[in-house]
Amino acid sequence: MKVLLINGSPHNNGNTYIALSEVAKSLQTCGIDTEIVHIGTKAVQGCIACYRCRELKRCVFNDTLYNKVREKLEATDGLVIGSPVYYAGPNGSLCALLDRLFYSSSHLLQYKPAAAVAVCRRGGASATFDRLNKYFTISHMPVVSSQYWNSVHGRLPGEAAQDEEGLQTMRTLGRNMAWMLKNLKRGEEPIPEQEPQMFTNFIR
Repeated sequence: MKVLLINGSPHNNGNTYIALSEVAKSLQTCGIDTEIVHIGTKAVQGCIACYRCRELKRCVFNDTLYNKVREKLEATDGLVIGSPVYYAGPNGSLCALLDRLFYSSSHLLQYKPAAAVAVCRRGGASATFDRLNKYFTISHMPVVSSQYWNSVHGRLPGEAAQDEEGLQTMRTLGRNMAWMLKNLKRGEEPIPEQEPQMFTNFIR
Protein backbone atom coordinates (compact mmCIF):
# COMPACT_ATOMS: atom_id res chain seq x y z
CA MET A 1 0.00 0.00 0.00
CA LYS A 2 1.14 3.53 -0.75
CA VAL A 3 0.15 7.06 0.24
CA LEU A 4 0.83 10.12 -1.91
CA LEU A 5 1.58 13.34 -0.02
CA ILE A 6 1.32 16.62 -1.95
CA ASN A 7 3.47 19.50 -0.73
CA GLY A 8 1.48 22.57 -1.73
CA SER A 9 4.14 25.04 -0.62
CA PRO A 10 6.47 26.89 -2.99
CA HIS A 11 9.26 25.97 -0.58
CA ASN A 12 10.47 22.45 -1.30
CA ASN A 13 11.95 21.82 2.16
CA GLY A 14 10.06 24.32 4.30
CA ASN A 15 7.65 23.92 7.18
CA THR A 16 4.96 22.17 5.12
CA TYR A 17 7.54 19.60 4.11
CA ILE A 18 8.50 19.08 7.76
CA ALA A 19 4.85 18.43 8.66
CA LEU A 20 4.28 16.04 5.76
CA SER A 21 7.54 14.22 6.45
CA GLU A 22 6.36 13.50 9.99
CA VAL A 23 3.16 11.96 8.59
CA ALA A 24 5.22 9.96 6.08
CA LYS A 25 7.60 8.61 8.73
CA SER A 26 4.66 7.45 10.82
CA LEU A 27 3.08 5.72 7.82
CA GLN A 28 6.37 4.02 6.96
CA THR A 29 6.71 2.75 10.52
CA CYS A 30 3.32 1.09 10.02
CA GLY A 31 4.47 -0.57 6.79
CA ILE A 32 2.92 1.89 4.31
CA ASP A 33 5.01 3.22 1.40
CA THR A 34 4.98 6.99 0.87
CA GLU A 35 5.98 9.58 -1.70
CA ILE A 36 6.02 13.36 -1.30
CA VAL A 37 5.42 15.42 -4.44
CA HIS A 38 6.25 19.13 -4.47
CA ILE A 39 4.07 21.36 -6.67
CA GLY A 40 7.01 23.67 -7.40
CA THR A 41 7.15 27.39 -8.05
CA LYS A 42 5.94 27.65 -11.64
CA ALA A 43 2.55 29.17 -12.44
CA VAL A 44 -0.26 26.60 -12.34
CA GLN A 45 -3.11 26.75 -14.83
CA GLY A 46 -6.52 27.01 -13.22
CA CYS A 47 -9.78 25.46 -14.38
CA ILE A 48 -11.55 27.40 -17.16
CA ALA A 49 -14.84 25.45 -16.91
CA CYS A 50 -14.63 24.20 -20.51
CA TYR A 51 -16.00 20.78 -19.47
CA ARG A 52 -13.78 19.01 -22.00
CA CYS A 53 -12.71 16.67 -19.20
CA ARG A 54 -16.15 15.04 -19.43
CA GLU A 55 -15.20 13.80 -22.90
CA LEU A 56 -11.48 13.28 -22.35
CA LYS A 57 -11.65 11.83 -18.80
CA ARG A 58 -8.72 14.12 -17.97
CA CYS A 59 -8.03 17.85 -18.02
CA VAL A 60 -7.71 19.47 -21.43
CA PHE A 61 -4.48 21.18 -20.33
CA ASN A 62 -1.54 18.83 -20.79
CA ASP A 63 0.88 20.32 -18.26
CA THR A 64 3.62 18.38 -16.49
CA LEU A 65 2.45 18.93 -12.89
CA TYR A 66 -1.11 17.79 -13.52
CA ASN A 67 0.07 14.74 -15.49
CA LYS A 68 2.62 13.83 -12.82
CA VAL A 69 0.17 13.96 -9.91
CA ARG A 70 -2.63 12.27 -11.85
CA GLU A 71 -0.36 9.39 -12.84
CA LYS A 72 0.79 8.89 -9.26
CA LEU A 73 -2.80 8.89 -7.98
CA GLU A 74 -3.53 5.83 -10.12
CA ALA A 75 -1.01 3.83 -8.09
CA THR A 76 -1.75 5.15 -4.59
CA ASP A 77 -4.19 4.02 -1.92
CA GLY A 78 -4.36 7.21 0.15
CA LEU A 79 -3.76 10.94 -0.16
CA VAL A 80 -2.44 13.68 2.14
CA ILE A 81 -2.46 17.30 0.96
CA GLY A 82 -0.42 19.89 2.82
CA SER A 83 -0.48 23.66 2.36
CA PRO A 84 0.85 26.79 3.99
CA VAL A 85 -1.78 29.32 5.01
CA TYR A 86 -2.25 32.29 2.67
CA TYR A 87 -4.84 34.78 3.99
CA ALA A 88 -6.67 32.01 5.89
CA GLY A 89 -6.72 29.72 2.86
CA PRO A 90 -4.54 27.24 0.96
CA ASN A 91 -1.88 28.31 -1.54
CA GLY A 92 -3.60 29.48 -4.74
CA SER A 93 -1.36 27.41 -7.00
CA LEU A 94 -2.30 24.30 -5.04
CA CYS A 95 -6.01 25.08 -5.36
CA ALA A 96 -5.63 25.66 -9.11
CA LEU A 97 -4.17 22.16 -9.42
CA LEU A 98 -6.71 20.53 -7.11
CA ASP A 99 -9.70 22.16 -8.85
CA ARG A 100 -8.67 20.57 -12.14
CA LEU A 101 -7.53 17.30 -10.65
CA PHE A 102 -10.61 16.58 -8.57
CA TYR A 103 -13.08 17.67 -11.23
CA SER A 104 -11.47 15.76 -14.08
CA SER A 105 -10.20 12.67 -12.26
CA SER A 106 -12.60 11.97 -9.41
CA HIS A 107 -12.75 8.31 -10.49
CA LEU A 108 -9.12 7.94 -9.37
CA LEU A 109 -9.92 9.30 -5.91
CA GLN A 110 -13.14 7.65 -4.77
CA TYR A 111 -12.94 5.65 -1.52
CA LYS A 112 -9.26 6.42 -0.98
CA PRO A 113 -8.61 7.73 2.56
CA ALA A 114 -7.48 11.35 2.57
CA ALA A 115 -6.29 14.03 4.97
CA ALA A 116 -5.41 17.72 4.86
CA VAL A 117 -2.53 19.42 6.67
CA ALA A 118 -2.28 23.19 7.23
CA VAL A 119 0.87 25.05 8.27
CA CYS A 120 0.60 28.59 9.58
CA ARG A 121 2.46 31.29 11.47
CA ARG A 122 -0.37 31.91 13.91
CA GLY A 123 -3.95 31.76 12.54
CA GLY A 124 -5.98 30.68 9.52
CA ALA A 125 -5.12 27.00 9.82
CA SER A 126 -8.65 25.81 10.54
CA ALA A 127 -10.07 27.69 7.53
CA THR A 128 -7.36 26.21 5.30
CA PHE A 129 -8.02 22.78 6.76
CA ASP A 130 -11.76 23.12 6.07
CA ARG A 131 -11.21 24.25 2.48
CA LEU A 132 -8.93 21.30 1.66
CA ASN A 133 -11.30 18.81 3.28
CA LYS A 134 -14.06 19.94 0.93
CA TYR A 135 -12.19 18.34 -1.97
CA PHE A 136 -12.41 14.99 -0.18
CA THR A 137 -15.95 15.16 1.08
CA ILE A 138 -17.39 15.77 -2.38
CA SER A 139 -15.39 12.88 -3.86
CA HIS A 140 -16.49 9.86 -1.76
CA MET A 141 -13.17 9.90 0.12
CA PRO A 142 -13.03 8.80 3.80
CA VAL A 143 -11.43 11.62 5.78
CA VAL A 144 -8.76 10.52 8.26
CA SER A 145 -8.74 12.27 11.62
CA SER A 146 -6.07 12.80 14.26
CA GLN A 147 -5.94 13.88 17.91
CA TYR A 148 -6.39 17.54 16.94
CA TRP A 149 -7.06 19.48 13.75
CA ASN A 150 -4.18 18.80 11.40
CA SER A 151 -2.11 21.94 11.77
CA VAL A 152 1.50 22.78 12.51
CA HIS A 153 2.88 26.21 13.41
CA GLY A 154 6.01 27.86 12.06
CA ARG A 155 6.90 30.94 10.02
CA LEU A 156 10.64 30.89 9.39
CA PRO A 157 12.15 27.84 7.65
CA GLY A 158 12.52 24.97 10.10
CA GLU A 159 10.37 26.45 12.88
CA ALA A 160 7.72 23.74 12.44
CA ALA A 161 10.20 21.29 13.95
CA GLN A 162 9.72 23.11 17.28
CA ASP A 163 5.94 22.57 17.39
CA GLU A 164 5.91 19.39 19.44
CA GLU A 165 2.13 19.11 19.63
CA GLY A 166 1.75 19.75 15.92
CA LEU A 167 4.28 17.07 15.03
CA GLN A 168 2.60 14.61 17.39
CA THR A 169 -0.68 15.36 15.61
CA MET A 170 1.07 14.51 12.32
CA ARG A 171 2.36 11.20 13.70
CA THR A 172 -1.09 10.30 15.00
CA LEU A 173 -2.54 11.16 11.59
CA GLY A 174 -0.09 8.79 9.93
CA ARG A 175 -0.93 5.94 12.28
CA ASN A 176 -4.68 6.52 11.86
CA MET A 177 -4.36 6.54 8.09
CA ALA A 178 -2.36 3.29 8.16
CA TRP A 179 -5.04 1.73 10.38
CA MET A 180 -7.81 2.79 8.00
CA LEU A 181 -5.92 1.62 4.91
CA LYS A 182 -5.27 -1.81 6.40
CA ASN A 183 -8.89 -2.25 7.45
CA LEU A 184 -10.17 -1.16 4.04
CA LYS A 185 -7.71 -3.53 2.37
CA ARG A 186 -9.43 -6.49 4.00
CA GLY A 187 -12.41 -5.77 1.76
CA GLU A 188 -14.96 -7.24 4.14
CA GLU A 189 -17.63 -4.90 2.78
CA PRO A 190 -18.05 -3.96 -0.89
CA ILE A 191 -17.96 -0.34 -2.02
CA PRO A 192 -21.43 1.17 -1.48
CA GLU A 193 -23.71 1.15 -4.49
CA GLN A 194 -24.17 4.65 -5.85
CA GLU A 195 -27.46 6.11 -7.00
CA PRO A 196 -27.48 8.07 -10.26
CA GLN A 197 -26.35 11.54 -9.24
CA MET A 198 -29.01 14.22 -9.08
CA PHE A 199 -28.33 17.87 -9.89
CA THR A 200 -30.76 20.50 -8.62
CA ASN A 201 -30.29 23.88 -10.28
CA PHE A 202 -32.11 26.72 -8.55
CA ILE A 203 -32.21 29.08 -11.52
CA ARG A 204 -34.53 27.85 -14.29
